[in-house]
Amino acid sequence: MDTAALTSVAVAGLLSGTVNSIAGGGSLLLFPALLGIGLPTQAANVTNSVANWPGFAGQVYGFAEDLKRQPRRRLVLLSVITALGSTAGTALLLNTSSASFDQVVPALVLFASLLLAGQKQMKKLTRGAGPPPSDHPRQNMVMLCLAMAVAGIYGGYFAGALGVIMLATLAMATADALRSLNALKAVLSLVNSTVTLLVFAMFGPVHWPVVAVAAPATLLGGYLGARLARRMREEMLRWLVVTTGVTVSAVLFVT
Repeated sequence: MDTAALTSVAVAGLLSGTVNSIAGGGSLLLFPALLGIGLPTQAANVTNSVANWPGFAGQVYGFAEDLKRQPRRRLVLLSVITALGSTAGTALLLNTSSASFDQVVPALVLFASLLLAGQKQMKKLTRGAGPPPSDHPRQNMVMLCLAMAVAGIYGGYFAGALGVIMLATLAMATADALRSLNALKAVLSLVNSTVTLLVFAMFGPVHWPVVAVAAPATLLGGYLGARLARRMREEMLRWLVVTTGVTVSAVLFVT
């Protein structure tokens, strides 16, 4: 790779880690950058997942104070459920042909982008829908576990906007403040990313020179984003990511 390609990957990695912490959906910034330097779609998806692992680790470190107040039992249970779903998702991806993945990825990018565009509305709907979560804690926990399993499958197959899905699900099934849920989402995202890292490192078409450039950038971005999450307005970042994702989707549909 030339200097321009390395620079674009590093900048995209930094932005990906930052946006994942603040608004979610940062993978939709690194993914098109990897396509832009010539990686095939499946290799770009796998490399994207591996390179973003340090960013999620940085998020968890940045949210350390909020995580101390999380119920330990719930945290462990949801982590196990997410790991199982993520394992199934990675297996599904590795058994999908490159041609088939090329056909489905534009729709996934568009879906993730539109989901991110409606993140604010989803928060309102999940906060106002149905009885308070505390009225039926057992039923809500079952629903939450099922939803996290599905989210894990999605994250193992294609991680774009996974944080948005997780945050909306957690808001619907719990009574926690969104700031606290953002910290929980960071842990579950790290669990998903750890599974994909281990599986793809052994069996996936990872482009390791790109990971060597992007991974440190996502780590720094994840930590800085977590520290800035309480202060920065996320609207501008959200719409930047949405615009990028829709554009990439349109290009992939055409090509």
